[in-house]
Amino acid sequence: MSAFGRVLRDYDRGAGVTTDPARICCGDRGDYLAARLPVFALAAGSVAALTAAVDRRLVADGREPRRWHLHPDRIAASFTSDRLLRVAGSPVPGFAELSGFLATADGWVRTHANYPHHRSRLLASLDLPDDADRSALAARVATMTAQDVEDLAAGAQAVAAWVRSESEWAADPAGRAAASGHLVHTTSHGDTAQPRSARVDSDRPLAGVRVLDLTRVIAGPVATRTLALLGADVLRIDPPAIPEIDIQHRDTGQGKRTALLDIHSGDGRAILAALLADTDVVVSGYRPGALDDVFAALPAPPVRARLCAWGFAGPWAQRRGFDSIVQAASGISLVEGAHGTPGALPAQALDHATGYLLAAGIIDALTAVRRDGRMRTVEVSLARTAACLLGAGDRVATPAAAAAPDASCLVEHGNLFSARPALFEYADYPFPARPWGEDRPVWE
Repeated sequence: MSAFGRVLRDYDRGAGVTTDPARICCGDRGDYLAARLPVFALAAGSVAALTAAVDRRLVADGREPRRWHLHPDRIAASFTSDRLLRVAGSPVPGFAELSGFLATADGWVRTHANYPHHRSRLLASLDLPDDADRSALAARVATMTAQDVEDLAAGAQAVAAWVRSESEWAADPAGRAAASGHLVHTTSHGDTAQPRSARVDSDRPLAGVRVLDLTRVIAGPVATRTLALLGADVLRIDPPAIPEIDIQHRDTGQGKRTALLDIHSGDGRAILAALLADTDVVVSGYRPGALDDVFAALPAPPVRARLCAWGFAGPWAQRRGFDSIVQAASGISLVEGAHGTPGALPAQALDHATGYLLAAGIIDALTAVRRDGRMRTVEVSLARTAACLLGAGDRVATPAAAAAPDASCLVEHGNLFSARPALFEYADYPFPARPWGEDRPVWE
């Protein structure tokens, strides 16, 4: 079985559905997303899972499924959108100064310090001043073991991972837990749900669906951006105390309204309760359990979707993580490296693929709720997607140079050039990313 087919199979197992690959046409992959691991197959497989879920929703409403064309250029452009993004003609940096690979006394670590609070925590965990630069960080880390850096960072709620081999990760209890379970895990509950009735349209199959988005960075925003592309009304909520990285929001915020709300305050929780009372899907991207106290006494929507870095059980379930960090810990970085120096995938492929798989799971859950009236929970993790990629086979010893997507895959909005949607059937998102936090936290 090809890696492409394996992604679809693994999705089907978790979602309890059956995909019809005959309705999905994939063009020549070329050298897009070229790597040792089958990155393009993961990308195309995750987008195919999404299209199959849309078809099942259409069929459940008595409509014909669509004939989808998975266009390699468009998929590659979407997955590398952060690298293709141009503001006033200039590219934007993907990582901050203190994010990246650093040599330790016995190997390597990878750090993630794009957000100011993560930067401060990382430096504090290593007894460095808040104004320390990369050279100071590198000098400090070079005297330590990779395990010590990872442990100190985790203890300070900072983000850093020991760059492990595949076998080291597989032997670690955290690695075994992260690789277990379904690629998309969907659970039905005894609670009854009353989804809002809406006629399903072939072009906008999620028209009338209200989605509350409590995610940031890439995977969650990609999922909710995709739901918006398919017609959903998506409202993103962020805490006022933690500003978003502007360029990151502009890359993944298309089609959504965006508001600020302190959901831990009394007034904020009351506003959240009012929103949830009329919400079909809530999507959260924080660590497992982080919002349980908030949601415990509030109205539950028909579908609750959750994503995290390391899975919802196991010794690392509570740890923070990002695509690059999961690549480092899981062995991907060493597979893609050379001569003992770690490397990286040609895109934040774990983030994007997990986002499309989450969107697929949400759509299937909505379809199921309409059928039986039972609430659903959908869960995905970056580490489980990484395990799917590592276990797919179809590796290449010496990958070709990655091809650049065609310029037709980009769209211009003012001074911003960004990637078109991965779905070839849509020329663009409903509208560009709105200014972060400037909408009201209400349904319109």
